[in-house]
Parts: sequence; C-alpha cells; structure tokens
Amino acid sequence: MIGLVAATAAGSAAARRLADAWPDRTRRYDEGPVRAAVARAFEDCDQLVCFLATGATVRLLAPLLRGKAADPGVVCVDEAGRFAVALLGGHGGGANDLAAEVAELLGDGCTPVVTTATDAVGIPGLDSLGWPVEGAVAAVTRAVLDGAPVALRADATWPLPALPPHVGVRGVAADVRLHVTDRRLPLAAREAVLRPPSLVVGVGASRGVGVDEVLGLLSDALDEAGLSPGSVAALATVDAKAGEPGLLAAAERLGVPLRTFPAAGLAAVDVPTPSAAPLAAVGTPSVAEAAALTAAGPGAELLVRKRKSAPADRPAMATCAVARRRPRGRLAVVGLGPGARDLLTPRARTELRRASVVVGLDQYVAQIRDLLRPGTRVLESGLGAEEERARTAVAEARAGHAVALVGSGDAGVYAMAAPALAEAGPAGGSGGSGGADPRGADIDVVGVPGVTAALAAAALLGAPLGHDHVSVSLSDLHTPWEVIERRVRAAAESDLVVTFYNPRSRARTRQLPEALALLAKHRGPATPVGVVRSASRPEEHVLLTTLAELDPETVDMMTVVTVGNSATREIAGRMVTPRGYRWQT
Repeated sequence: MIGLVAATAAGSAAARRLADAWPDRTRRYDEGPVRAAVARAFEDCDQLVCFLATGATVRLLAPLLRGKAADPGVVCVDEAGRFAVALLGGHGGGANDLAAEVAELLGDGCTPVVTTATDAVGIPGLDSLGWPVEGAVAAVTRAVLDGAPVALRADATWPLPALPPHVGVRGVAADVRLHVTDRRLPLAAREAVLRPPSLVVGVGASRGVGVDEVLGLLSDALDEAGLSPGSVAALATVDAKAGEPGLLAAAERLGVPLRTFPAAGLAAVDVPTPSAAPLAAVGTPSVAEAAALTAAGPGAELLVRKRKSAPADRPAMATCAVARRRPRGRLAVVGLGPGARDLLTPRARTELRRASVVVGLDQYVAQIRDLLRPGTRVLESGLGAEEERARTAVAEARAGHAVALVGSGDAGVYAMAAPALAEAGPAGGSGGSGGADPRGADIDVVGVPGVTAALAAAALLGAPLGHDHVSVSLSDLHTPWEVIERRVRAAAESDLVVTFYNPRSRARTRQLPEALALLAKHRGPATPVGVVRSASRPEEHVLLTTLAELDPETVDMMTVVTVGNSATREIAGRMVTPRGYRWQT
C-alpha cells in the first residue's frame, strides 16, 4: 500500500492523479495536520509519496525511523511536479522504482531523481537482487563502485545481472570478496555473501504438529549441515498435508511457499530412507526426502537425509530433509520494437538490465547497447545467422547465465522466439504472462512482447488493421514460394487486409508483383495500399497509394506493405478499414 500525503491544493491534485491510476495500491492522507498524516501513513503503508519539500519531509520522518530493513520507501514530489525524489529506502523500500513510476504517471516533464550510487552508474546493488545478503555489504559495494578488484567466489553459476568487469577477474589478488553460496562461511572484514535460492526443505508431519517444532527441526538440520537458512527457497510436503497449520505457519515465518505433491508421485522417487509409517498414513514411503527432491527439480542433490524432531517429552511429530537445486539459467526473448526508443517497452528495458549476456543481430544490439549494465557480455552476429544466435543464447542460458536474446519488433513475429524455443526443447514455453509453462527442459524461458512492424506502420497509415487482417512474409528463404502463394491467394479470396513482411530485396524482385497480382484478382485497382519504410526511425517514409499505382521498385526489405480489403478507404489522407462492413458502398 502506498500512502499519499499532501498539504497544498496542487499536491492534493497530484495525489488524486496517482490515486485514480492506482486505486488498489494507494491510500490518501491529505486531511488534518501534515505531521499526523505522515505519522499515520508511515505506520500504515509500505511506501509513501509525500507532496512536500524534502527538508520538511526529512524533519517529519526523523522521529519515526526504525531501521533500514523496517522503514517504508519514501518519494518526495515538489509543488510544481517537476521531480520525484527517492528520499528513503531506495532499494529495500522500493523508493527508486517508485520514483520512476510516479514520474512516468505524472508526466509533463516530471523527472525521477535517484541518488543511490549503484543505480546512478548502472551497477546492480547487492541488496536489490531479491536475495538475502550478509556481511560487509557497504565495503564490498564501495569497492565495486570504486573500480577496485573484487574476488567473486560462487559455488555455481546463477542467472544474476551483469557485474562490472573488475568483479571476479581471475588471477588478480583482492582482499574484498563477494561469495555466492548457501554454505555458512566465516566472513572477514571486507567480505559479503549472497544467498541464492538453492535449498528446498522437505517436511513430513503428524496432524497437529506445532510450528516451533518444525522450525526447530529445520534449524538444527541446516546448522549441522553448515547451510544457511537464507538460501531456503521453499518447504515441500505431500498433498495430504497441504492444510496443516504448523507447516503453513512455518512457511509464512520463513517467507517461502509451501509446495505440495501427490502421494503417488512422491512414491515413485528413489530415496535413501523409505519408511512403512508414511506409506500407511499418506500413501508414500517417503515424504520429506521425496518432496525435497521433487520440489528441487531435475539434477537435485540430497544434502540432508531424513531426520526427526526430538522433543524431550513426547514422540517426534516432524521429519525433514534438505535438497539443493541445480541452478537454472534464464532466457528472455526480447522484442525491441520497430526502432524508436520510446516504443521500447518498460518490460524490455527491465530484461536488458537483468541480463548478464545479450545475444542478437549486430544492428539491433547497437540500438540498445547504452541500456546494458557495465560488464554485460555481448554476443552479436550479422544477417542470416538466426539459428546460430538461437543456439548461442540457449547454450549460455544452459550454462546458468541470465540471457537476453534480442530482435526487432515482437520476438514472436518473424523473429527469434520460434528458433530459440525450438532449440530450448519441447518442454520450453514462452511463459511470462500465464499459459505456457515458462520452465523449459533445463532453463527458464520468458517472452517479452514488442511493437511489431505491422503495428508501427499501421499507426502511421491510420487504421488499416481495423478489421480482420493477416501478415504474410514474402521471403522464400525458409518457406517454398508455392506455400506463400497459396496463403496470399487464400487471403485475397477471404477479403482480408494483408500486411507483407520482407516484400522485396535486391535478389528477390518477382515475389511482390506476383502477390499483388493475386490480390488484384479479388479487389479493385483503387484499393488503398500503405507503404511504410523504416517505421519510427529517422529515415522513416510513409506513402499512401493504390493497388494499381504501387510501384514495387520503391519497396525494399526495410519496408512494410499493407494492402486494404474491399471495405478499406482513404479518409482525409488516412488509410481506414472500418470495424464492420456497414460502411461499404
């Protein structure tokens, strides 16, 4: 919940804009004395947006501060709405991201102001990765910012954002160290440790088991194995225990999910210490070990065999086992849009910043190179190497890295998503927004949509895609011309608006005239045709012509050609296909 605090009419108006845009995320505190309003919002909310001067806000907040881990993130907006200043809790409280959101929503030249050093220079903060971090975080962060050598000691490769080149350089002595491990370590004065989400604890329980017994057993098991509770990513058990209050409470206290699995599936897992008791009770000879291994996924390693709790005054009511996940790399297939920076989606920007490896066509990488973090490894190649780029991206993800495979437009439209998912394996998915499973055979795959060339061209032309439409690529490099011809003929006969991708190159000159001739058999010579070259780029050119007057010689591979249907009209210089056929004459 975001608390909105305002003291003036202008501040209240701006707060109202945020409240209207985020009705389920905001609560207004703009009545009564400002000091009391700030205090109430500070106590009630996760974040605050104060439409006050920064000095006044600092004085009002000072007596309320409890500590970095507990305080809400606070953003200040000035009276004129020119700046959204991340004042408190930049990373931990999410104020840096909130400042950017507020500035975007207020618009009219509002600029987010972020003074967190790592964010200012594009380096991921150790406390912004979503993982627990321990030790001398400030000292290690300062070394990273200062460009001093930082030794990186990781037990495995995890899909982290790019770190600067001076972090983890081999053969360079460094007294500043960053560890990435689930093991307990004695840390020196200039060492920090990131806890990856690598451990899954399987738990078996009798009915009515207490939360303290479960947590005590888990703590003892981790201590004896030299493992950190900060790396516990989930608790796991059998479906029959899904509603057990003690297990639910234990997961809540740890801040992790409780995952459950059918008894039949757990019974099929090979474990070192099966038992007759759980088989009789819930239908599987193993709960703790089998659930831990199942939840940890393919390649999991059982680190702690089943052990029982040991209360002094009664029989044990809980068992646990600990498994370690094999890290899974991450592949984001990112559509960059048609080329203009303001048509690059926020989600695409986020994925580019999250990646440690970027793979793409050289000219597309050039468009977004300035958005990449320092230390990002770029693997670029020239035209005609789509399958090679897909193989490279999947291989890097399988090595455990966070990879962004970039392409123009939308990654799923005549672009890199199809070859990448084919390379990732039949279990892959485009993921990201529900539907397909985002877990591939051995990597996580996320699809990031982009603005397609057809949509960018349509926006410039008017509304040519207002009714049913189809896109057809005229390139016969991968598709026989006979197949393309059959599809164009079907589009012509069904009176669909047609957008031609890859319409003409220096080596392919006959395909576009032949396709236009097929369409001309079913629609009149005055049918509007839109020709857009390099949509949204500096060399953009837009032409509205007709089916009879279109000169194919003016078209190249950077052009999209949109041919209207029998209802499409030119209206005030714009190409319009009505949503229904009632407008036909």
